[in-house]
Amino acid sequence: MTYSIRKAAVIGAGTMGGGIAAHLANIGIPVVLLDMVPPNLSEAEKNNPKARNRIVQSLYDRMAKARPANLARADRGDLITLGNLEDDFDLLADCDWIVEVIIEQLAPKQALMARIEAVRKPGSIISSNTSGIPINEIADGRSPEFKAHFLGTHFFNPPRYLKLLEVIPTPDTDPAVVDFMVQFGSDVLGKGVVVCKDTPNFIANRFIAIVGSYLAEYALENGYTIAEVDALTGPLVGHPKTATFRLTDLVGLDVMMHVNNNLYPAIPHDPYREILKGPKSTALNEKLAANKWLGNKSGQGFYKQVRVGGNREFHTIDPETLEYANAPSVRFDSVGAVRKVEDLGQRLRQLLAFDDRAANFVRDTTYYMLAYAAYVTPEIAHSIVDVDNANRWGFAHEAGPFEIWDMLGVADTIDKMEAAGLAVADWVKEMVAAGHSSFYKDGRFYDFQTKEYSPVPLDQKNITVLGLHEASKEIARNDSASLLDMGDGVLLFEFHAKMNAIDDQIIALGHEALARLDSDFDALVIGNDADNFCVGANLFAVGVAAASGMWDQLNEMIRGLQSLTFNLQHAPKPVVTAVRGMALGGGVEMAIAGWESVAAHETYMGLVEVGVGLIPAGGGCKELLRRRINPVMKTDNADVLPVLQDVFTQIATAKVGESAWQAKTLGYLRDSDMIVMNADHRLAQAKARALQLAAIGAPPPEVEKIYAAGRDALYALKLGVQGFVWGNFASEHDALISGKLAHVLTGGDLSTGTWVDPWYILDLEREAFLSLLGEEKTRERMTHMLTTGKPLRN
Repeated sequence: MTYSIRKAAVIGAGTMGGGIAAHLANIGIPVVLLDMVPPNLSEAEKNNPKARNRIVQSLYDRMAKARPANLARADRGDLITLGNLEDDFDLLADCDWIVEVIIEQLAPKQALMARIEAVRKPGSIISSNTSGIPINEIADGRSPEFKAHFLGTHFFNPPRYLKLLEVIPTPDTDPAVVDFMVQFGSDVLGKGVVVCKDTPNFIANRFIAIVGSYLAEYALENGYTIAEVDALTGPLVGHPKTATFRLTDLVGLDVMMHVNNNLYPAIPHDPYREILKGPKSTALNEKLAANKWLGNKSGQGFYKQVRVGGNREFHTIDPETLEYANAPSVRFDSVGAVRKVEDLGQRLRQLLAFDDRAANFVRDTTYYMLAYAAYVTPEIAHSIVDVDNANRWGFAHEAGPFEIWDMLGVADTIDKMEAAGLAVADWVKEMVAAGHSSFYKDGRFYDFQTKEYSPVPLDQKNITVLGLHEASKEIARNDSASLLDMGDGVLLFEFHAKMNAIDDQIIALGHEALARLDSDFDALVIGNDADNFCVGANLFAVGVAAASGMWDQLNEMIRGLQSLTFNLQHAPKPVVTAVRGMALGGGVEMAIAGWESVAAHETYMGLVEVGVGLIPAGGGCKELLRRRINPVMKTDNADVLPVLQDVFTQIATAKVGESAWQAKTLGYLRDSDMIVMNADHRLAQAKARALQLAAIGAPPPEVEKIYAAGRDALYALKLGVQGFVWGNFASEHDALISGKLAHVLTGGDLSTGTWVDPWYILDLEREAFLSLLGEEKTRERMTHMLTTGKPLRN
C-alpha cells in the first residue's frame, strides 16, 4: 500500500496538541483539532456551537499567541479546523493521519482508540504522542488492521522548533507504516527521526530524566548554586544556554516532576532509578511545587525576573532559604582557561585536567552520564547512533554521550570512571578488550549486538560542507570562504568567517566563484553548514576602516559587494542560495542575490542595518524596490505611497521575519522560492534546483529598471519621521538615518516618479551608507553593538 498524508487530525488541543496542529498547518496540511466539550454547560449553552467549542477555541487562541510563535505566519492557522469530541468526531473519517494527544492515562487513551476505530477509514495511520505509556497497551483490544497502522510518534515541545521525533512501533505495526512515517517525519515534518524500542519514556526522556536528576542532586549535595550549575552545564559542555535549571523553568517543574514520578514505578529493574527520588532535589522540587513556583509559566521557579532601577535582572533562588537574589558572576579558573577553545572535545579534555570545583562537577556528572548511557542503551535503543541522535536532536546538545566518550578516549575514561566507583557496562569493556578503541570509526559505529562496526546510516538528502571537505572537494579557500565541488557540475560558495559576517575576503572569493562558474561549472549554490546563513557585514572591520578615514577603500569594498550581488543575480548560469537561520543585513543581500532561493522553514530574514546607524548598501534597498514597488507601479493608475511606506517602515524598524513564510510576505523570498521543512536538506535541494534550471536552459533574470517615486514621496516619508521626533519616539539621529533611507527609496530629488537604472539606486545606497559612517553617533551605535550585542538609542 502507498501512503500519503493530505489531511490530518489532532485530538487534544493542549500545549503539545496545539503545537503539532500548528506544525502541520505550517507545512500546508489541513488539520482537524478536537478537544472536549466544556462540562457543566448551562441549558442555554448546550445547543450553542460556540459555547460547545469554548475549550478548543481558548486553547487555539493560546497557541496562536504563544512566543516563540507556533504558527509560521498568521494565515497558516486557516488550515486548522476546530471542533469538539462529541459533535465533530466524524471529521476524522477522511483523515490520513490521526494523532492522539490527550491526558496521560491508559484507560482514556484506550477508550479513544475504540471510538477512532469506528470512524477511521481503512489504511489511515493512527499514532499516540504519549511520553510514558507503553504504546502496545494503548492499542489493546483493537483489530489487526488498526494495530497494523498504529504506532507512537513522540514530538518534543515546541513541535515547530525541536528537531527530534521518536517513532515507536509495536510488534503489530506494519513495517511499511514505520518506513513511511520515518520518511514523512524527515522529509515533510523536517524532523530528525529515531526509531525507538517500546520502553518507558523511550530514549530521550528516559536518558535525560536519570542524568538530569543526578546532576541536580549532585549540585545540591555539594553546595553548588543555581547560577554555578547553569554556567557549567551550558555551552561550556556543548549544551544550550538554557543549561539545567533554566531548562526546567522553561519546560515547567510540574512537567519534569510528572515525568519522573511516572518513570520511577515503570523501571523497577533499573538500578539507577533511585536518583529520581534524590532526597535533596526531591525536597526542593516539592517546596517549589507547593508554592506554585513552576518556572516561566508561573513567573518564577529557579529563576525570577525582577526590575531593579528600571533594569531587568534574573535572580536565582537559594535552595536553602528559598529567597531570590541577584547572583554574582560565576568565575572559575578552569573555565576561564578553556572557554575560548572552540572544539568541544579539546575543551572538555583540557577542562577535566584541572582540579577545582568546576572541573570536578563536570567530570563527575559527565562520567555518570556515560555510565548510564552504556547501561541503558541496549534496553531502549537499536544502536548507539540512536542515543546520540536523540540527545543532539531532542535537547540541542552538540554531541551525544558516545560521541563525547570518544572525544575523551574510551579506554582511559573507563579506568577513571571505575576508579570513581562507577560501573561500566560489560559490552563497552568487551569492545575495548577486542581491540575496538572507539565507538565511531571511519564513518562506522560499534554495534553492541553484532560486536562489529556497521556503517552509520546516512541521509542521502543531507549534503554537508564538512562532508565535501572530507572528500577533498575544496577548490579554493581563504580565511572567510571556500569554493567546493558539489559534483554534477555544481559549485558551492561557502562562508566560514566568524558568524559568517561579510568581509573583503568573502566578496573576493564570490567574484572568483562567478569566474569559475562561467568557465568550469554549470550552476552555483551559495550556502554553508552553519546554524545561521550570515549575520551581515563585519562591523568591526567596517568601523575600524571608518575611524581610520579609509573612505576610498570602504567605497571600493561596498561597490565590490554591490557588483557581486548584482552579478550573481544576473549570472549567465543558474545561481541558487540555500538559507537557514538568521540572514540579517548583508546576509539578506547575499541570500536574495541568486536566481532562486531554497530556504529552511526556520529562516529569519531582515534588513537590520538601522540598528547600528546605517542603511542597506549591498543591494537590499534596490531589491525591495524591484520586488515590491515595481509590480505595483506596472499597474495603471497605481498609488505608490502605501507600498512605499510599508517598505520604508520595514527597513526603518529593522523588521525580521519569524519564518520563511514571513520572509515571503516581506519580499525577501519570492512566492516561487522553495521552503524545506528539514534544514539539513536545503543544500541538496538547492543543488537539485540549480541542475534543473540548467537542464531546461532557463535564461538568467533580466535586468529591470527600478521605479523611483521622486520628491513628493520623499517629503511624505520625511514628514512622517519628523512626527515621531516631535512625539519623542525617535531621536534626531534616527531621523537622519531615516531621511537617508527615504532618499534612497524614492530616488532622491527627482521632480516626478520615474523608472531608473538599478545602478542609480545602488549608487544612492553606497553614498548614504558612507555618509552615515562618517557620523559619530553611528559609530557609537556600532561600537555599542559590538561590545554589548544590543542596539543603542542615541
